[in-house]
Amino acid sequence: MLCKTVACSPGHDRLIRLMVRAAKPREKKSAGDARIREIFSRLAARNPHPRGELDYSNPFTLLVAVVLSAQATDAGVNRATKGLFAVADTPEKMVELGEEVLREKIKTIGLFRAKAKNVVELSRQLIARFDSQVPKTLEELQSLPGVGRKTANVVLNIAFGEKTIAVDTHLFRVSNRIPLAKGKTPEEVEKGLLAIVPDEFLQHAHHWLILHGRYICKARKPDCPVCPIADLCLWPEKTVLPI
Repeated sequence: MLCKTVACSPGHDRLIRLMVRAAKPREKKSAGDARIREIFSRLAARNPHPRGELDYSNPFTLLVAVVLSAQATDAGVNRATKGLFAVADTPEKMVELGEEVLREKIKTIGLFRAKAKNVVELSRQLIARFDSQVPKTLEELQSLPGVGRKTANVVLNIAFGEKTIAVDTHLFRVSNRIPLAKGKTPEEVEKGLLAIVPDEFLQHAHHWLILHGRYICKARKPDCPVCPIADLCLWPEKTVLPI
């Protein structure tokens, strides 16, 4: 008992214990925090200034490119948008171009009919609702046709410098596999990463993880022998590193 010289109730004794515990200094960093910081430190050292692989010239063309990239490769989108953005790099020009011509220009991209419809309609809405400017909030971006949470986060991050996490299939796999933040949905992974990634790495965190998943931590055959964070990876199925 803590109360030796005066009578006290069990409840009072418990309160004293809690006060003593709260007064103890907290550990500056857990082992998990140190591991996460080291992972991002190494990724940052290898690629200090990462960027997305979609070609664009302004926030509008970035928005369109990301919408078109759903279930398509960045390289394939870039081939299609090279000619498109030469003639339609503003909402007004895209509406004037029209859905039929747009379909023809992006027909090499998967789901091109639905995407053409969405791009023309979102262009109309940008003109009518946002004075032809790409909005700067997640909610407003998601209110546009064809714009989901991932697309909105990409635009906020790249066009406006927001510290967002855009979760695509590569990032979702890597975060669950290593693991960093586990989740059954992209939004769960996004929120988990926002909670654990050190602030100084947040701006580029999703770029590093996407590129890591695309080129090293691949879905079917991860290239563990060349992975810069292999010793920090806890995935039980990772391949054995060469001696």
